[in-house]
Amino acid sequence: MLKRIVPLVLALVLCAGLAQAKTKAPATQLPGDLTLAEAQKVLDAALVKAKAQGVPMNIAIVDAGGNLKAFVRQDGAFIVSTKKAVTARYFNMPTSTLGAASQPGQELFGIEATNGGLVIFGGGELLIRDNVIVGAIGVSGGSVAEDTNVAKAGAAALK
Repeated sequence: MLKRIVPLVLALVLCAGLAQAKTKAPATQLPGDLTLAEAQKVLDAALVKAKAQGVPMNIAIVDAGGNLKAFVRQDGAFIVSTKKAVTARYFNMPTSTLGAASQPGQELFGIEATNGGLVIFGGGELLIRDNVIVGAIGVSGGSVAEDTNVAKAGAAALK
């Protein structure tokens, strides 16, 4: 008898869930995720700073899940990866902070070698909206200080 009831109950639960799912509109934006408009605002602010510094930059914006949302490589910029943005988002801290914690004798020493090539120097900053991390920006192409300046300018545009 139990063998007959269990499949029936599972079928009823599944049907009820499907009926409920059909009545709700699909989410157009995950809560706590970066919108395309926000990514563009961050990118625009970072470009202004990069142009002011006179150094061609690569600017990557990732969403809350670390997925690329926007990217620009200015003419003449070195060809680099987007790992600064991803690293900042994965660890919820600027890459410069992670770099300090990963030096010899520090708690996270060697972390960049164990996690698929993280970046542990400046140029990666978190994007925060209403005290929620919604993504990150990573900038490369200049000195660490120049990259950090551009990343911070982009991040400030979201606040």
